[in-house]
Amino acid sequence: MLSVDPSIDPAVFALAPGFRAMSIVVEAAPVTCPEVAGQALKRACRQVLEQDVAWADAHLAAWAEVFKAFGAKAKRTPCSADALRKRVLRDGVMPAIDPVVDLYNAISIQYALPVGGENIAAYVGAPRLVIADGSESFDTVKEGEVVYESPEPGEVIWRDDRGVTCRRWNWRQGVRTRLDAQARQMWFILESLPAMPLAALQQASDDLIAGLQQMMPDATIDARLIDASDA
Repeated sequence: MLSVDPSIDPAVFALAPGFRAMSIVVEAAPVTCPEVAGQALKRACRQVLEQDVAWADAHLAAWAEVFKAFGAKAKRTPCSADALRKRVLRDGVMPAIDPVVDLYNAISIQYALPVGGENIAAYVGAPRLVIADGSESFDTVKEGEVVYESPEPGEVIWRDDRGVTCRRWNWRQGVRTRLDAQARQMWFILESLPAMPLAALQQASDDLIAGLQQMMPDATIDARLIDASDA
């Protein structure tokens, strides 16, 4: 089984007490039932529009406070779950991108939960969540071209030995490790704060795993909880 050992800097736990995450590692297989993702995405959008989970607003507000704590402007660069849900509230739907991406976006929307999906084969070394010093390199796309920029000093980032893989904690993913259904080694990180019940985080993880297994029955999947005891 593929092994991924993400680490979290103690300074991040100090910034966001009670932070915990589910780490899911997937040895993928060909997608045989892509429609599973589209169905999940429609259900998630319908839930946001009709009968949302009770703690959703509190969880997103907690993320906004954490973003402010490390200097990010939450209205301009919201956490990934907030950005997705605002799009659903504005447009009523979420356009399809890729079966795997659509599935983890559905979980993010349904549970008001930042979910990252990474092609772990593109990593150099293990993922780690740290405070940036501002010298790190991040690849992104502007006007259709790949460009390189650096995070702000003090910004929370996911990175590997080569550079930044996601800026502002879970705001924007880099190009190098971007995930799609063609990837054979996948890593998902579901990130929550105490405003979200732990049982809901575990259920979100179970739902993502179930969806992946339905889409690619031959996949091998492993999950574990990461919290302050791992610091």
